[in-house]
Amino acid sequence: MVLSLNDLIAMLIFPGFFFLILMAFFLEWLDRKVVAKVQDRYGPLMAGPAGILQPIADFIKLLSKEDIVPRGANKVLLTAGPILMVALPLTALLFVPIDGQSAIVDFEGSLIAVLFILILTTQLVLLIGWASANVFAAEGSMRSALQMLSYEIPLALTAICPALMAGSLSLSEIYRAQAELGWPFLAYLPPLGAISFLVFLTCSLAELERVPFDAPEAETEIVAGWMTELTGRRLALVKLGRNLDFLLMASLMASLYLGDPITPSLPLLAPAAFILKTLACAGIMSFARGLVARFRIDQALRLFWTYIIPISVGVLVATKLALLLA
Repeated sequence: MVLSLNDLIAMLIFPGFFFLILMAFFLEWLDRKVVAKVQDRYGPLMAGPAGILQPIADFIKLLSKEDIVPRGANKVLLTAGPILMVALPLTALLFVPIDGQSAIVDFEGSLIAVLFILILTTQLVLLIGWASANVFAAEGSMRSALQMLSYEIPLALTAICPALMAGSLSLSEIYRAQAELGWPFLAYLPPLGAISFLVFLTCSLAELERVPFDAPEAETEIVAGWMTELTGRRLALVKLGRNLDFLLMASLMASLYLGDPITPSLPLLAPAAFILKTLACAGIMSFARGLVARFRIDQALRLFWTYIIPISVGVLVATKLALLLA
């Protein structure tokens, strides 16, 4: 198969790799600004207008720092892990309709592929922590694995709710189906759409290991958790990968819950509309990060197993019944 010029531009520039990496840096800046505002601070200020270039400056600084491999650590895993931390979310983002119309790679089942990649990312965290030969890194990776066993279930169940309403497992089709309905799934079948969105948002915070579910990286308890022994280029790539994960989860929320009936008839506005919705979802997660305190790992597990999982099962069953009775 020969790629056309338009395909190459889409893959490499917009909405491809170059744009996605720049967007990930922008979301980091937005995240730091929102959290600073909530906590009555300035946040990034000096590098570029309003500090917008600070994430890029931090990335370049880390690339220039010494790269250290601890004695007894597995160098192969510590080298491959950070590279895959960037590659996996970049691959998953190819399945998301970033341009507001269709994804670069679109097929029936792209939603399942994205959920599978999210699981692989958490497995990478476990491997990096184990390979570091550090007690704090091992503790952080085990906490991440424990959280994964609790939040992945409701994350998948709530993601299936919009798929049921759209009658498709393609993210692009799910996004387009909301235009055909005339309502975003967030406001469809109230209050099921809103509850599903809130559960997905909560699980996304756990997936990203963000407050209040940042026990795997808790600096006041285990230094930096599974990232304790990462330095230089490895740490730079991991941080870029986490920013791409942030972009992935925010764009997933926009795809699954925030479609609209207006932009499909105005193709030139569709990319801007989708990006704005992604920024809104990212802003909500950043606001939550600045507003709440960290859960202990046992509290996080109890929350998911006692409340979130039963709620997600109930929402899925109620959504299916509502569609059957409609």
